[in-house]
Amino acid sequence: MDLNFSKEEIAFRDEVRAFFKDHVPAKTKQKLVEGRHPSKDEMVEWYRILHKKGWGVTHWPVEYGGTGWSSVQHYIFNEELQAAPAPQPLAFGVSMVGPVIYTFGSEEQKKRFLPRIASVEDWWCQGFSEPGSGSDLASLKTKAERKGDKWIINGQKTWTTLAQYADWIFCLCRTDPSAKKQSGISFILVDMKSKGITVRPIQTIDGGHEVNEVFFDDVEVPIENLVGEENKGWDYAKFLLGNERTGIARVGMSKERIRRIKDLAAKVESGGKPVIEDPKFRERLAAVEIDLKALELTQLRVVADEGKHGKGKPNPASSVLKIKGSEIQQATTELLMEVIGPFAAPYDVHGDDGSNETMDWTAQIAPSYFNNRKVSIYGGSNEIQRNIITKAVLGL
Repeated sequence: MDLNFSKEEIAFRDEVRAFFKDHVPAKTKQKLVEGRHPSKDEMVEWYRILHKKGWGVTHWPVEYGGTGWSSVQHYIFNEELQAAPAPQPLAFGVSMVGPVIYTFGSEEQKKRFLPRIASVEDWWCQGFSEPGSGSDLASLKTKAERKGDKWIINGQKTWTTLAQYADWIFCLCRTDPSAKKQSGISFILVDMKSKGITVRPIQTIDGGHEVNEVFFDDVEVPIENLVGEENKGWDYAKFLLGNERTGIARVGMSKERIRRIKDLAAKVESGGKPVIEDPKFRERLAAVEIDLKALELTQLRVVADEGKHGKGKPNPASSVLKIKGSEIQQATTELLMEVIGPFAAPYDVHGDDGSNETMDWTAQIAPSYFNNRKVSIYGGSNEIQRNIITKAVLGL
């Protein structure tokens, strides 16, 4: 297996890198470098720049707006996007519900939803986790009962990222309470403006408002908003989560963070000398870089094997990427904390909305550290991923 890029692939990488250098809005890029969250308007501005270029839904089939790129080109694009850095295309629409719709949805659903996802006319969020149903997602209790030509949904979702912005939510709902828990679940699309939906913010440990609780009280949904077959939602969810776990590796993001660690460690002093001159610190940094290189090679192997597992079936090795990628992301935030030491601020209340343009460069390092504690949990906890590897990869 040749893991080196061809001349054509290197030329493609240079084209992508140059585009990001010239077109990512400076304010948005600076926020990402500092670990702050761009506003919705800033994210939409960037997504529409990508859409105009034809790069908004790169991995979709060409007939729905995709590029027809090879797996290697997709890999290069995502790594350069993360390294720029630039906001990832909104995953809930582009990488999650979009592929579910074009793989399992009806023709009407494809025509209705896919163009609006690609152009960012609709902002999507994910209705999977519930209180008591996170890693054991199949135990979810939100139910959808069919009455005439409508579903009536009751229940609660939690940790719903960016639901405060969302136009639509894709939900897993229990539609057959008598079936075994994985078999009685359906995948339903719900308009967030529907009567009976309440969104309540959850303040995270870093002081931000990124996630929410979403309550459904007798919410009426047209019957045609069911994706695929009734009670087959668990299969569609596994397909979706496989895509999410591959993206969680974020090799490019970790490379960019390591560059920042080295830059800051050369400037910040500890005990009268730059932190980078501390042999123990350099040893820890080198260990993370070695792990990251191994992760990058593993991801390239997964890319090379893409398509060998059949339509709608993600590579189970994506669980390896999820585990190691999340661990490296956490390790890099720990190294940043070590670099700045006592200068770490708990959080900056006004940083994300642009009202504090003169905030100190250290202000978001501690919040980033706290926020990254979650990456080993969402998308299926790392413990669950190890179970998947045991069964699907090792065959034990």
